[in-house]
Amino acid sequence: MFEVIFVERQYVAEINPSMDGNTVTICGWIESIRDLGSLKFVVIRDMSGTIQMVVKKGAITEETSKVVDSLSREYAVKIRALVKKSDKASGGRELMPKEVEIISVSDTNFPTDITDKTKSHLDTRLDWRPLDLRNVKNAAIFRLQSKIVNAFHSFFHNNGFVHTFTPSIMGNPAESGSEVFPVVYFNKQAFLRQDPQLHRQLAVAGGLDKIYEIGPSWRAELSHTQKHLCEHRTCAAEIGFIENEYDVIKLEESLIIHIFKKLSEEAGEELKTLGVKITVPKSPFPILEFPEIYSILESMGKKLKHGEDLDTESDKLLAKYVMEKYNSEFFFINKIPFSIKPFYVMRDGNSDYARSVDLYYREIEMSSGGQREHRYDQLMKNIKEKKLDPVGLEWFTKFFKFGVPGHGGFSIGIERLTKQIANIDNVREAVLFPRDPERLVP
Repeated sequence: MFEVIFVERQYVAEINPSMDGNTVTICGWIESIRDLGSLKFVVIRDMSGTIQMVVKKGAITEETSKVVDSLSREYAVKIRALVKKSDKASGGRELMPKEVEIISVSDTNFPTDITDKTKSHLDTRLDWRPLDLRNVKNAAIFRLQSKIVNAFHSFFHNNGFVHTFTPSIMGNPAESGSEVFPVVYFNKQAFLRQDPQLHRQLAVAGGLDKIYEIGPSWRAELSHTQKHLCEHRTCAAEIGFIENEYDVIKLEESLIIHIFKKLSEEAGEELKTLGVKITVPKSPFPILEFPEIYSILESMGKKLKHGEDLDTESDKLLAKYVMEKYNSEFFFINKIPFSIKPFYVMRDGNSDYARSVDLYYREIEMSSGGQREHRYDQLMKNIKEKKLDPVGLEWFTKFFKFGVPGHGGFSIGIERLTKQIANIDNVREAVLFPRDPERLVP
């Protein structure tokens, strides 16, 4: 499972019943100790899982016995032991110690419950996040997230996309100037990016018409919902020479199916630890479009004015509608009202709607995207209609005078996708060290 690098040792997940009689070396933490007098059962945990070590009185050296007697919860240890096949032990194997080394001792006054026997409040857990991550389920979230990101990379690599990096510091706010974090840049004011959308478009204008990137973005929203963060990571893609937003939909749909296939093949242990079962979604995903969406919602008892954005209740109702009609957890929302979209989106003809697409996984929005406006004259009209400063956006718009192809793309929230796949309540649990309006440490 793992390539041995630097240290010749095994991870718990690598130890199986077929290794009966072999000597292994593992490093990890003491999760629990059960003392029955002549027998001690010590559970050791590492990044990959847990394993039981059985200590029989008189079966080990006096020196090793003294070390075992001094062990306590969350001591970091290195253990050399014999693997023994066991039908009673978890995983069908257990360890018989030969040598036990204490690497580091632990305070016994724990500020948060690592074992989950008593559920700690999320804020407490995040205050003590490194201890919280020692919980096997919490660690599994990030092993799963790593495999999600690997699936992003493999999909784009296999389809000839160029992996790019765009700036995190912006000279101008990307969209309206609101909800951004100002930073001091030498003697000037700059901003942390909301989304590197515009730079991805400029890369397409430069001839890199199949690109993707994975990186952070920031939004200064005073939001405390279970799906919002002030700092989040996205996987974003942009493609050139498209016909319309349906090309973007096809690309994103193929990506999601690829991710779920990879997870079903490679993330079985993580999903099992989290108690989650996933189904590879089927193509095509349902596409709901405005203004028909207003009629769907009205038939379900939800009345919205034409041009009004969806709210949380609307999202839940549409997810229910799609599940009942199409039996699908995924669906797209298309032709979003132009009035609520940024200046760079393409209007759908002369209508009040845009070729703008959101992907939903159950009731949570996973991504936004669609077709961008590539015609210089129309782009300038959009800026005027949105009452934005054309001079402040000239750094972006001037390149559209020079033959920019039709293009589009999307940006998927990595933490949100992890949250939904792992079926956890709060997106902050899918971030190693989350940033929200109140949290800047650890």
